[in-house]
Amino acid sequence: MSKSNSKDQSFFNRIPHAVTLLFGIIILVTLMTYILPAGTYERVLVDGRSTVVPNSYKTIPATPIGLLDMFKAIPLGFKAAVEIIFVVFAGGIMFGFMEKSKAVENAVGTLVKNLGLKHKHLIIVIMTFIYGFLGLAVGYENNIAMVPIAAVLSLALGGDLILAAGISIGAMTIGFGLSPINPYTVGTGHKIAELPLFSGALLRSVLCLVALCIMAFYNVKYFKKVSINPEKSLGRGLDTSELTLSKPLQGYRMSGNNWMVISLFIAGLLTIIYGVFNLNWYINELSAVFLIIALLCGLVSRMSATNMSETVLRAVALSAPGGFMVGYATSIKVLMEMGNIGDTISYQLSIWLEGLPLYASAICMSISQSAINFFIPSGSGQALATLPVMLPLGESLGLTRQISILAFQIGDGISNLVNPTLGGLIAMLSMCRVPIDRWIRFIFPVLISVLFIAFLALIFAVAINYS
Repeated sequence: MSKSNSKDQSFFNRIPHAVTLLFGIIILVTLMTYILPAGTYERVLVDGRSTVVPNSYKTIPATPIGLLDMFKAIPLGFKAAVEIIFVVFAGGIMFGFMEKSKAVENAVGTLVKNLGLKHKHLIIVIMTFIYGFLGLAVGYENNIAMVPIAAVLSLALGGDLILAAGISIGAMTIGFGLSPINPYTVGTGHKIAELPLFSGALLRSVLCLVALCIMAFYNVKYFKKVSINPEKSLGRGLDTSELTLSKPLQGYRMSGNNWMVISLFIAGLLTIIYGVFNLNWYINELSAVFLIIALLCGLVSRMSATNMSETVLRAVALSAPGGFMVGYATSIKVLMEMGNIGDTISYQLSIWLEGLPLYASAICMSISQSAINFFIPSGSGQALATLPVMLPLGESLGLTRQISILAFQIGDGISNLVNPTLGGLIAMLSMCRVPIDRWIRFIFPVLISVLFIAFLALIFAVAINYS
């Protein structure tokens, strides 16, 4: 067999299309309902949220999923994910109006012209850390509207849409997943463990910074590779329409109208940040703000009603595949609930951890949380479902509560880089027009590198009795 043929048969080239991959998972979960016993933990309401009662697991009558129910879970998944599906459309509509006004293209073209193409690598590093900081401080789905800007920037620098995803989605996922002030994982975990909120921040901050350095290094490395040999680009064939610069860099400047559109966008983001932290805003409020920004952008750009209507429909058409994938992926969560096997998986993994050596138990606890994250992709939901079980188990193994929460955060946060059931990841990839199979091929080396560093941090935490 020739060298090229051997390469074509590599593991990464065998990753199926995203639709095929998710359907395979749907079939797998359905089969698991016939193999695993149905079971449940007792739950109580704490501050209005359902929390697991430790040592309350019990088996219940089996609820295997039939063929009809397996397919029925797909529309139910769309119903459950309707808020995230619509925020994909709303973000797409907003960006569609900004793109139509040429504000994003002119802003990116002017930025690259002023900084100079000689500083391409520096721009990639800086933007990776900016997006990482957004994930760390602002949140995850809250930043969905920032993803297309990275696409325009990457293409302007001579990169591709995969690099754009690395700069934005990769950095935001790492920043959010390992954030020392993540309210969904660390905040919820500390509340359950009765620890000071966001305590132990120094180790988490160092880990997050190192992980972002790895992401920035890999982005630059990938950019150099595709610049030398465009045939090695994982983004070949992806739709870049309306994302590329339409004229030479020297022709770009910001008009007064462009500044008004960008100002509206920034004001909208600041409003979202205020609402998230002070008014408990979430997905629906974000969608509303995105739509308001879109309307105002259309008005200040003096678009006609017909032009604005056509812009909306074109943006929805481009966003539709991503919205579909979000609902499609959520059907897996619905299947888990229908089959009552989510708690069974958590219980069996906790039994598996008993009796392990101290250092191994910390790492295996993190790995088990990664496995559970596949079935419970919500950070706060996973914390409420597993930490009441894992915290007492960790103490019986000799692990402090802070270490158990760190293991949970690592397992949940890093695995989000490749979690096909995470609606936010699927939504952001759709905004960048990157299929998840190509994304996995790109991000997998980063995943392994960051996991290695994170496990070293976990071993260090055990060694110093991190508390």
